[in-house]
Amino acid sequence: MTKRQLNDGPKIRKEKEIVSKMIRIYCKKKHHQKVICEECQDLNDYAIKRLSLCKFGEKKTACANCPIHCYKQDYRQKIKDVMRFSGPWILLYHPIESIKHIPIPVKSRK
Repeated sequence: MTKRQLNDGPKIRKEKEIVSKMIRIYCKKKHHQKVICEECQDLNDYAIKRLSLCKFGEKKTACANCPIHCYKQDYRQKIKDVMRFSGPWILLYHPIESIKHIPIPVKSRK
């Protein structure tokens, strides 16, 4: 069995940074912790691992638009909750990064 090389390109690194920031915002606001709690750290570790193993690598789309759902169901729901909650907050805390992260709909790309 061949071992797949982990993704570590610039796009994947940026995705990892954004998801980690969103999870930290979620934890701070929802769990009222100064440091990330165990549950949120577990979700963060899982998300980072899934990004590292993404079969699309640097050509990946937003996970919501992906034809393959690689998250286990419970983690998938947790990350959806984090994204829904943290999306507006990340605009305040990291405005430039969040604007760069917003996916451009396929119809408007040319």
